[in-house]
Amino acid sequence: MGLFSAINIAATGMSAERLRSDVIADNIANASTTRTAEGGPFRRSRVVMRPRAETPSWRSPYLPQALDNGLGKGVRVAEIQKDSAAQNRLVYDPTHPDAITSGPRQGYVEMPNVDVVTEMVDLIAATRAYEANASIIDGSKSMFQRAMEIGRG
Repeated sequence: MGLFSAINIAATGMSAERLRSDVIADNIANASTTRTAEGGPFRRSRVVMRPRAETPSWRSPYLPQALDNGLGKGVRVAEIQKDSAAQNRLVYDPTHPDAITSGPRQGYVEMPNVDVVTEMVDLIAATRAYEANASIIDGSKSMFQRAMEIGRG
């Protein structure tokens, strides 16, 4: 494993977790949005991550080819999906401008399928994962600094 593999892997994780935090923040911000450009209430979004398949083109010129296992692949965001598994909540509010006007659900408003408590738990998990990746980078940096001190004599 090359010198910068751990940093490369952790950097991909930090980037993915930052995007995941942004998507969660968007979900929380739209927890009460009953009308979107697509029509209907807001649908919760979720981030789908996959292992990164391609290897970066950079490789250390100081590491012999025989000892190089390749740079760490890390993680990538494959897509951001709309969550259609959870049903929208129905809230009775006949004065709401988006209330259903006829049928058995008359007077009800379709609310987004966003559960703020679930989003907060996901946000805490994303924050912890981001911090773990940052710790890996800090640990690698201090390890490199110690190696440089040993090399100085």
